[in-house]
Amino acid sequence: MTHTASLTFTVNGRPVTVDVRPSAFLAEVLREQLGLTGVKIGCNEAECGICTVLVDGAPVNSCIYPALKANGARVETIEGLARGGQLHPLQQAFIEQGAVQCGFCTPGLIMTAKALLDANPNPSEDDIKHALKDTYCRCTGYVSVIAAIKQAAGQNGHLALPETRPPLNVVGKPLPRPDAVAKVTGAAKYTDDYVFPGMLHACTLRAGIPHARIARIDTSKAKALPGVVAVLTHEDVPGAKNHGLVYADWPVLCYDKVRYVGDAVAIVAAETREIAEQALRLIEVEYEPLPVVDDPVKALAPDAPKVHESGNLLKHIHVEKGDVERGLAEADVIIEGEYETATTEHAFLEPECAIGRVTDDGRVEVYVGSQIPYADRKQIAAALGVPESQVRVIGTLIGGGFGGKEDIAGQIHVALLARATGRPVKMLYRRSESLIFHPKRHAVKFKVKVGAKRDGTFTAMRIELWGDTGAYASLGDKVMTRAATHASGPYEVPHVKIDCYAAYTNNVPAGAFRGFGVTQSCFAIESAIDELAHRLNLDPIEVRRKNALRVGSVTNTGALIRESCGLLTCIEKVADALNDDLAQAQGSWVFRRPDKPNRVYAWGFAAAYKNTGLGGGANDCSTVEVEAFSNGSVEVRTSAAEIGQGLVGVLASIAAEELGLPYERVHVLLSDTDLTPDGGPTTASRQTYVTGNAARLASIKLRQQLAAVAAEMLDAPADALTFCDGQVRAGDRAVSFAEVVQQAHAEGQSTRLSHLYEAPKTQPLGAGGDMHVAFSYAAQAALVEVNELTGEVACLKVISATDVGRAINPLALQGQIDGGIVMCIGNALTEEFIQEKGIPYTDRLARYKMPSIRHTPEIVSFIVEDAAADGPYGAKGVGEISSIPTTPAITNAIYAATGVRVRRLPVDQDWLLRTMKARRQRVNAK
Repeated sequence: MTHTASLTFTVNGRPVTVDVRPSAFLAEVLREQLGLTGVKIGCNEAECGICTVLVDGAPVNSCIYPALKANGARVETIEGLARGGQLHPLQQAFIEQGAVQCGFCTPGLIMTAKALLDANPNPSEDDIKHALKDTYCRCTGYVSVIAAIKQAAGQNGHLALPETRPPLNVVGKPLPRPDAVAKVTGAAKYTDDYVFPGMLHACTLRAGIPHARIARIDTSKAKALPGVVAVLTHEDVPGAKNHGLVYADWPVLCYDKVRYVGDAVAIVAAETREIAEQALRLIEVEYEPLPVVDDPVKALAPDAPKVHESGNLLKHIHVEKGDVERGLAEADVIIEGEYETATTEHAFLEPECAIGRVTDDGRVEVYVGSQIPYADRKQIAAALGVPESQVRVIGTLIGGGFGGKEDIAGQIHVALLARATGRPVKMLYRRSESLIFHPKRHAVKFKVKVGAKRDGTFTAMRIELWGDTGAYASLGDKVMTRAATHASGPYEVPHVKIDCYAAYTNNVPAGAFRGFGVTQSCFAIESAIDELAHRLNLDPIEVRRKNALRVGSVTNTGALIRESCGLLTCIEKVADALNDDLAQAQGSWVFRRPDKPNRVYAWGFAAAYKNTGLGGGANDCSTVEVEAFSNGSVEVRTSAAEIGQGLVGVLASIAAEELGLPYERVHVLLSDTDLTPDGGPTTASRQTYVTGNAARLASIKLRQQLAAVAAEMLDAPADALTFCDGQVRAGDRAVSFAEVVQQAHAEGQSTRLSHLYEAPKTQPLGAGGDMHVAFSYAAQAALVEVNELTGEVACLKVISATDVGRAINPLALQGQIDGGIVMCIGNALTEEFIQEKGIPYTDRLARYKMPSIRHTPEIVSFIVEDAAADGPYGAKGVGEISSIPTTPAITNAIYAATGVRVRRLPVDQDWLLRTMKARRQRVNAK
């Protein structure tokens, strides 16, 4: 019998007495016993801060705070802030300032901010940054968070939004997210917040060894443990033994050998998580260790250990234009360099979670926050050996993705366990498990050769890339293809030759991550171009301006740029703003400040482009269903994922625009394979363009149908009617939208219509023609401070210009830009998922140094709207492009400040200090 102790305390003003385990933590009691699921858990190690609640007014990390320590205390959670139907000023400010994206960290941020304002009603920005330094947000970049706290404090907390084109009725307006209220009040439900009667808890036995043959698996002791309901191995998988988005090379449960430490060997379902974890320790696995390969170049050597029997080369990608040897011979100067980017971690704050259950009719339902629900359904059904119609995937809110929730995590496992036990099964990864399991950003090695004339005109580029795709393919094929096709940057180069090799290793797999390979390539080519500009004593901006893609240019893959190319405008916007700043430093890109004699300041510049849509000949389509109801509201349905990027608001804005409705009258239902049609993958910055178009065209169909009904009601031609403000007008006569829908129903008409949008056809690499439907462009300048005594680098300011085609919602758009910039400040300066010989060192969040609010720079943003002809209202993707040039802008600034060229990411402070000292010694010796 489990021993318990009585805990009496006040929770959100209500006296509570509950029996708890003596070892229970406060978060566990609040969530599991009191149902206060607004308290989120991101790490279980007091590192991320999103579990913050107030105990007697003080912020505490409830994930490690002993529950009994709160006896007699006053506890406040996010659920207790709103009173009498009125949101707390912080909750309201977070909504208005756009400080809510995925929403998983929002309760922790708000509760930490409340403690600050209760103690200090008028905090400075430094006070805010100090108070929130240990509470992380991966989405917002913290700019809007700071503005929201200032607003709640009664200060001028207005978020400076960049100028955009005049709005339409709805499109183009900075509107709050439709899901923001639920997220700031704790009402929003993520997968782990769901509980079903009789639910079991599941855990996975991971390999723990990077490469070995499986000689024996014995689960008998685990099965005999009281409380264990099922233990499954590969022998219990009735259908396909492997899964994968492109190549099915990833075992559901390993059957012959393990290829990385995170491989799944067995799964357990038990009455409690503690019992399931205990059972894992009782499973006996005998391994025969195999040699490990942990480097993509070494993996391609003839004598390298084979990760897969087919060999270690996943794919060779070749891009060629012109005659590169001729172009290099024509060059006046040639720059050669080697560059390397690190493996990096998504660090989404919601760990992976899935729930499976079997319905009364024998179907399997899986609840999960996934970026590709229909692909999940396909892979689950294949593993179960059943038709896809027997599987339903129900999408829950997603606490951050950035590409990291495209691959299968626990979805197949919970489906197998639910079928085996007949009971609901939840599988929640601990952060340590998430870190060693899920695919990362590819580490890539580059060799770059750039030829140019003395005036900076490019003549040729020869580039080689080696990408570490880890133990399984994931999306490595596609990622490294994008890395290759974007490797020469957003420039017209007459002669290009690129060879890219995606290689298997025994490292943690690598797959989709914001930027999708282009982030790595941008660092390499923009560093080389910067080196070229300095070698030629030319303005780095002028070199980019001279070679920039523009209408009429031909890309390295042979595509003609016909329209929607705002790169030059982006460059000019940044250059003009930078000149204003340089005027304060006597026009110099490098300067010092008298009050900080041991610090040097410098600017760096970079530009980038990124495809919108899948491209490469893929069938890029999305279906949206729109239904009008008799109360005058509308629901938009599609299986596309809201991962914090603002898709719900985009679809609501588009439908409201086309149907002449207030934004608040449109509801969006996402990601239920029974109820919503396939919106395609949430990847490649495609949802606004592809699903947005589907929503627009479905709404137009509905409007045309209703116009025919309204025409009879108003005795006017249908083409003379206008839909606006919830009414249908013909001159000075009007009927409400609701009345028109009611009349349509009375006539027996359905007001539910759908549209399948197919993006313009593209061509595969090597076929010539258009590989992509559109590109987004960006230019950025970064100001860094380098401490010459320590080697420490800080990014103080970023000037950014981004060509997005059309800003559907400027508030959400700026949130994407801010978040992308701060994420890649981490990519430049601090972030690395460290693994050696296949063994991860980064097995805790504390060992992964992502940016906190202290790293947030001043961001000056410009929006360029060079419309894409086929995009909805001209819009194209923005979720990735904003982050891509940030890293090289920073590293180029470091070179300007120190004379040290950064060739490997992230910048190692000790290395930089040593290199600066060595350089000074060489200079002094001359």
